[in-house]
Amino acid sequence: MAFAPQIKIPATYMRGGTSKGVFFNLADFPEAARVPGATRDALLLRVIGSPDPYGKHTDGMGGATSSTSKTVILSKSSKPDHDVDYLFGQVSIDKAFVDWSGNCGNLTAAVGSFAIASGLVDAERIPENGVAVVRIWQANIGKTIIAHVPIVDGEVQETGDFELDGVTFPAAEVQVAFVSPVDADEAMFPTGNLVDDLEVPGVGTFKATMINAGIPTVFLNAEDIGYTGTELQDAINGDDKALAMFETIRAYGAVRMGLIEHVDEAAARQHTPKVAFVAKPQDYAASSGKQIAAADIDLNVRALSMGKLHHAMMGTAAVAIGTAAAIPGTLVNLAAGGGDRDSVTFGHPSGTLKVGASASQNDGEWTVDKVVMSRSARVLMEGWVRIPGDAF
Repeated sequence: MAFAPQIKIPATYMRGGTSKGVFFNLADFPEAARVPGATRDALLLRVIGSPDPYGKHTDGMGGATSSTSKTVILSKSSKPDHDVDYLFGQVSIDKAFVDWSGNCGNLTAAVGSFAIASGLVDAERIPENGVAVVRIWQANIGKTIIAHVPIVDGEVQETGDFELDGVTFPAAEVQVAFVSPVDADEAMFPTGNLVDDLEVPGVGTFKATMINAGIPTVFLNAEDIGYTGTELQDAINGDDKALAMFETIRAYGAVRMGLIEHVDEAAARQHTPKVAFVAKPQDYAASSGKQIAAADIDLNVRALSMGKLHHAMMGTAAVAIGTAAAIPGTLVNLAAGGGDRDSVTFGHPSGTLKVGASASQNDGEWTVDKVVMSRSARVLMEGWVRIPGDAF
């Protein structure tokens, strides 16, 4: 019996923020995979090594966690005043599907450098030395993101002394600005309220802030669901009952936010919404053993991604945190002490993160102009990925 030989596709394996993924130039895809659909999804599933009933991704490039089962497709932008179109695919670990419903804020930090290295940014926009401003069109959610990429001698500077909790080694700082993460014609608070009573049959009724900024997110008070807000991954990810509770909350939150019509649809939309819980500042030891002092943070936040507690904080969820913190009366704002603020430093399982946001209220409606945070990015490997020719 003859088997199809492997094919090879140009690819770059990159870390962006506290995530890593496989980056592609759309033009390098086999022709059938250059358009959205089942063929593209099958290709990316095989690249990552999903679905994997063993949960290891031994036969693919994935890392068997939500932070490491990611794919990015870039192309020259079709939008005026933008350099590159960025499409993100979150690959399920144990199921045969790719979720295109949201962005990855962490990998966003690597988009600019990949775009520059791939020739997707016009040469005249790249200084010999200084900072290249890369205008990114985030195609999943239809938003503009600006990445400030350091350049030395005409090339991306990846090494540096910027430290990011959740990343082992320092690197060059990349400032990322999420511009108008909520359009004027969109509802930042889909329910119309800063805080709702979210009824979850079989679980309980909880105060919740449901916000659509960066990524749709359901915020809860930690104490309402039996937590302190200082938990690390092992406290939740090994507890099947807790994970089932969070997934049920997520499903009913998705319905209340108008993302799905029935809770049964949540299983096919794992990437969004996120569920997070907040608490007032408390001392704790991060996963690295680093001591985090309550005096150094405004609040604690823990968030789940793809059904597990995240090891640090998703970049898109950080946008939601920064936005909600800037709006008096949300659960995030109240946990941070309430009142007006234009930035917030929060504790997460790996350490701390500062996010700046500018929000304003007009005619009773809240808008946010920009959310800014610093990340870092680095090429880990470049060349080709290989997959069986009949895998897509």
